[in-house]
Amino acid sequence: MSFPSPTPDARVVITGASSGIGEALAESFARRGHSLILVARRADRLRLLADRLATRYVVIADVEACDLADRDSRRGLVDRLGAVDVSGICLNAGFATYGGILDLDPDREREQVEVNVVAVHDLLLGVLPGLVARGSGGILVTGSTAGNQPSPNNTTYAATKAFVNTLSESLHSELAGTGVTCTLLAPGPVRTEFAEVADLGAIEQRLPAFAWVSAESAAEAAVRGLLSGRRRVVPGVTAKLQDVGGRHAPRAILSPILRSAYGEFR
Repeated sequence: MSFPSPTPDARVVITGASSGIGEALAESFARRGHSLILVARRADRLRLLADRLATRYVVIADVEACDLADRDSRRGLVDRLGAVDVSGICLNAGFATYGGILDLDPDREREQVEVNVVAVHDLLLGVLPGLVARGSGGILVTGSTAGNQPSPNNTTYAATKAFVNTLSESLHSELAGTGVTCTLLAPGPVRTEFAEVADLGAIEQRLPAFAWVSAESAAEAAVRGLLSGRRRVVPGVTAKLQDVGGRHAPRAILSPILRSAYGEFR
């Protein structure tokens, strides 16, 4: 196992930690005794989470309130992480927009690329040299099954997740022999605030209960996968079907189906 054991000085960094999968990742690592750096925009929620985890698991949970869409804020975070003993990083923050790209707010689309792609790349490049120099550590990247396929009416999100899916799987092989591992978490439907942020209320009613996994289940599968050095974690039956279908179904058949599905979810 290349992931370091918990120490009082080492930290696992988790972005998007204020809710959903990120919050569940923080709980999973804290339960294993790892101290944390929690990153998100909402400092109040991070502090509540940090206090709860510190009390329940006797770990240190530091709070870094940072807007990952802002390049100056992001640069400051990367600089501060350079002075920390980082044992692992979970690049989890991200959001989606749905609808025809011509109808969506261009600034919000650019912000999506900034958070889902550029911030992931910046933080990875900032932390990776320290991990490799030490010869141990782990990187977890939250991608999506959406990154395996063209997704009309979900275009920017699918494209950003295609980037991080490929980035993490490429790194998994590139880092072989360094003592550092990279694992992709590629979830399907997960019950979080994600749908609310994406203005996707209809999906809550149309997808059957069995299609969903909880944030806690997805996070626990991801952490176990990271600790065992897996290349890819796809939690839940629905996500596994999406994963296979998205990679192997003919685009001429898949694209019209997804165009209709994502369009109707609005």
